[in-house]
Amino acid sequence: MSEARRIIADLREGRGLAPADAVWIARGLADGAVDDAQAGAFAMAVLLCGLDGAGRVALTEAMRDSGAVLSWDLPGPVVDKHSTGGVGDSVSLLLAPALAACGAYVPMISGRGLGHTGGTLDKMEAIPGYRTDIDRDTLERVLREAGCAIIGATADIAPADRRLYAIRDVTATVESIDLITASILSKKLAAGLGALVLDVKCGSGAFMSTEAEARALAEALVETANGAGCRTAALVTDMNSPLGRTAGNAVEVAEIIALLTDPQDCPLLDVTISLGAKALLLAELEGNPAAAANKIRAAITSGRAAEHFTRMVRALGGPPDLLERPDRHLRIAPAAPLPKLRHRFVRAIDTRRLGELVVRMGGGRLRSGDRVNHAVGLSHLPRVGDDLNAAPTPLIHAADPAETEHFAREWAACYETTPGPVPAKRLIIGEIPGS
Repeated sequence: MSEARRIIADLREGRGLAPADAVWIARGLADGAVDDAQAGAFAMAVLLCGLDGAGRVALTEAMRDSGAVLSWDLPGPVVDKHSTGGVGDSVSLLLAPALAACGAYVPMISGRGLGHTGGTLDKMEAIPGYRTDIDRDTLERVLREAGCAIIGATADIAPADRRLYAIRDVTATVESIDLITASILSKKLAAGLGALVLDVKCGSGAFMSTEAEARALAEALVETANGAGCRTAALVTDMNSPLGRTAGNAVEVAEIIALLTDPQDCPLLDVTISLGAKALLLAELEGNPAAAANKIRAAITSGRAAEHFTRMVRALGGPPDLLERPDRHLRIAPAAPLPKLRHRFVRAIDTRRLGELVVRMGGGRLRSGDRVNHAVGLSHLPRVGDDLNAAPTPLIHAADPAETEHFAREWAACYETTPGPVPAKRLIIGEIPGS
């Protein structure tokens, strides 16, 4: 019996995944010794029979070690954040420089848009000249200069995950919490992190629609990351509304620039502060939760986070005056007003559909090879509970003015309104503390 067949049979019969077998599978995924049929059978066995905690740690570590694992000699802790994805979620762009301003170093290896969710790399590439594909030496130089770097993964980071990810997509095994956990963490932990904070989304715009699903994933991620030696905690946050007031690429960068240069209380800032405080506690840059939250807030309101953002953009090829002259550098399609909704208060939003609308406008990918139009998007977006009489008129930024009316009707169909006030949903639904 071949090794692959034996390992798959052990999983099928409920005998679990031993560390040596996880290493063998990960190595075989990376070098091709495990063929597509075996990889698909492995993924299906994990989906149907599951892994225990030790098996998840073993698979995560083996996939992490299937490629390059970075190590650092920096004068501070190496920290990162991961979100499971949502609409209008540009927290990474605000959190990375805020953490850098507090003494952390943030090699934020990010991804592109997936389905209805926006991609951090797509947002950063809306900045003219900004490079997301850099080598290891350049990354360390940028970290020393700016304290943070938002970049893409190189081909040698977790190659086993890259192969298994593609297999999962065509074998209906995407939903496995064990495989999701190993996929997310193998890439993040390959960055040589000392601490990691996770934002697991829950609601109509999240991959995990229910609180129970989101909490199960958050617990698996935290338990596995801590088991692999990285101090980790998670928040479960609401995604029944777009997090920010924009959805798109250049429009989200513009929103973050506005927050960096003139901070205003809003859900986007609140989630950033909550995640940042967790990260500072994990990295032992603060010992008290309230002090940690105040430190992150002060980093943003004082302008120090803006300085680190500017250094990062300049070091990675973007314009040094981006924060002073965003209108000059960011290409945003002309704005047109969206239609008035029927009633005064927002009762519910189909946030996934809202994200899918931005994708159809050209702001994301319907297929993997599609080009992204960074200029399109939506702005002044209402959230659940908003009083529309007191809010700015929502705007659409379409590539072709002839499409505006069609997309505007789709936008209106995402919203359910009511004449009477609606209580806003909790932004932070729960937390999973690290060990």
